[in-house]
Amino acid sequence: MTRGPVWIDLGNSPHVLFFKPVIDELHRRGVQTAVTARDFAQTPQLCERFGIAAEVIGRHGGASVGGKARELKQRVRGLRAFAHRTRPCVAVSHNAYSQTVAARSLGVPVMTAMDYEYQPANHLAFRCADLVAVPDVFPLDRLKAQGARPGKTWRYPGLKEHIALAGFRADPGYLERAGINTSRPVIVVRPPADMALYHRFGNPLFPLLLGRLAKEEVTSVLLPRTEPQAADLEAAGFGGLLWLGEPLDGRQLVAGADAVVSAGGSMNREAAVLGTPAYSVFAGKLAAVDRTLVAEGSLRLLQSADDLARLPLQEKAVAAPPQIGDALLMQFVERLLDVARR
Repeated sequence: MTRGPVWIDLGNSPHVLFFKPVIDELHRRGVQTAVTARDFAQTPQLCERFGIAAEVIGRHGGASVGGKARELKQRVRGLRAFAHRTRPCVAVSHNAYSQTVAARSLGVPVMTAMDYEYQPANHLAFRCADLVAVPDVFPLDRLKAQGARPGKTWRYPGLKEHIALAGFRADPGYLERAGINTSRPVIVVRPPADMALYHRFGNPLFPLLLGRLAKEEVTSVLLPRTEPQAADLEAAGFGGLLWLGEPLDGRQLVAGADAVVSAGGSMNREAAVLGTPAYSVFAGKLAAVDRTLVAEGSLRLLQSADDLARLPLQEKAVAAPPQIGDALLMQFVERLLDVARR
């Protein structure tokens, strides 16, 4: 039994899905949790949607490095106060570096996970952590350069989505109940993470993609990351593609869709794991996990206007989504509790 709660920090919307099965497994074992969330990209709303009681601390610092630094300082202060009050036995996140800094400054053991080797903040999070969890394809030279020594690194088999989707069962009626028109092919679209520290470039293909989707006989579900991004897409003439309803269960959405086209990473990887055709329009350096999926044929790259023109917009072949076991989830929880016991 741990001597205090496991402190989980959710800095972005994909983290909610990643940690939901972790939280459930901890509770099944009788381990208490204390959860914080950043007010960004519908993270608090998704916590509510999935029944995760989270205290909202801090927000996104904007696109500028200076804004990020100011918000980091303020959020670290708020997280330190939370930790003083809850006295956690361990802090864990998916590279929420404000939590790692706060926990480290208080002597709380830290576990952090990450699957993108070109995130500049890895240098901070990896050095603060007692254990760094990454997929086994994460390049060793990047780990070393970013401060993750072999002795404090766990390179796990598979993807983080194998944890997020542990035990997942697809609901064939979910899309219709959510109000999504399924009489035409359903195409889920995720815009670039244009406020992220690792996203310092333009993406000229993305508006071309939206322009094609706007002309096709498909149901496009465009999921903006933030309200300002939604406003920009509306102003650019793509308001008709935007999803304006309640936050969706991304797992069920991806499982039921006919294709996923993303300028990010997590949603494409979920699609690849669940057998939904996945296409990447990411304009940055491709992660090792994505290069692996491309080599396996479960992720396709769209790198030119010709690629966009050839993008198939049709119903996918009928097949039962694969059943994701809980082996990796159990390993993650065991590693986490090992850190807590130190």
